[in-house]
Amino acid sequence: MALVTAGRRFVQVTLREFSRRSTAAASWGAWRTAERCFSAGTPPLRSDNKVTVNFINRDGEKITVKASPGDSLLDVVINEDLDFDGFGACEGTLACSTCHLIFDEDVYKKLGPVTDEEMDMLDLAYGLTETSRLGCQICLTKSLDGMVARVPESVADIRQSKDGSA
Repeated sequence: MALVTAGRRFVQVTLREFSRRSTAAASWGAWRTAERCFSAGTPPLRSDNKVTVNFINRDGEKITVKASPGDSLLDVVINEDLDFDGFGACEGTLACSTCHLIFDEDVYKKLGPVTDEEMDMLDLAYGLTETSRLGCQICLTKSLDGMVARVPESVADIRQSKDGSA
C-alpha cells in the first residue's frame, strides 16, 4: 500500500513539474515571437520614444505617422489604419508579398539582412527593385527615424480576381 501511495505522489509531482515546464516553455516561445524585433536588454518603451515613418502611397500622397521602436512596418500600417489596398494579406506570417515596400538606398542599408524566406516571397512581388523589402520583416529602430517607405503601384494579392475587384 505504501508503495502505491508513493507511486501516486511521484506521478503527481512529475506531472506538476511537466506542466510547469511546459507552461514556461510556451510562454517563452510566445514572448520570443511577440518580441522578435527587440534585442535582449531593450529598455522599456516610453511615449516620447517614437520613430517618424513617412509612407508614400500608390497615389503619391505622403502619409507621416509616429510609431514605437520594435514595431514592424506592417504593425504600423495596421495600428494607424492606413488604407493601402491588399497590404499585409498574410498578417505577417511571411506567406505573401503584399506588404512589399520600396526604400531609398541609404535607408535600405540600415534595415538589416534579408532572410532566404523573405527573398522567396519578394520574388513574387510586383514592381520588385534592388531596395525592396517586406514590411512585416522590418522592425523600427531609432536609427530609422524619418525614413521613407514607398508602397508599390500594384500588389500581388491572391484574394483579388483577375479584373482587380475583391
